[in-house]
Amino acid sequence: MKSKKLKSETVLIFDTGDEFVSTLTKFAKEHRIAAAHFTAIGAFSDAGIGYFDLEKKDYMKNQVNEQVEVVSLIGDISLDKGEPKVHAHVVVGKKNGSAMGGHLLEAHVRPTLELVLEDSGEQLKRKFDPDSGLALIDLGGK
Repeated sequence: MKSKKLKSETVLIFDTGDEFVSTLTKFAKEHRIAAAHFTAIGAFSDAGIGYFDLEKKDYMKNQVNEQVEVVSLIGDISLDKGEPKVHAHVVVGKKNGSAMGGHLLEAHVRPTLELVLEDSGEQLKRKFDPDSGLALIDLGGK
């Protein structure tokens, strides 16, 4: 992955084979990013897309094992237990024109992915919510 800092954001270009979530998480750790949002377009060779089952309090994984276009990829980075956590949702387009979307669990880039990251320069922290079973962004209201 390559990156270039612009005036108010950073552009990241992922290479073929990069695993999206782990590569972005590593970048966030190295650059001490504690609150940011991002958008991206490109393509994946495969992807694990999750649907959160509220009753089970766990993700059901839908595996995509084909080349897909990343039609939309949006997300944020916040701190979970002091470490950067990537939270991303994706819509991918298949060869037949159908689309699939949900929470991005994992994906491998092929041939490229272009991401624009805007770091707020602040901190957002996650806190475990027992009702949902998720670590949700805590704005400090309770």
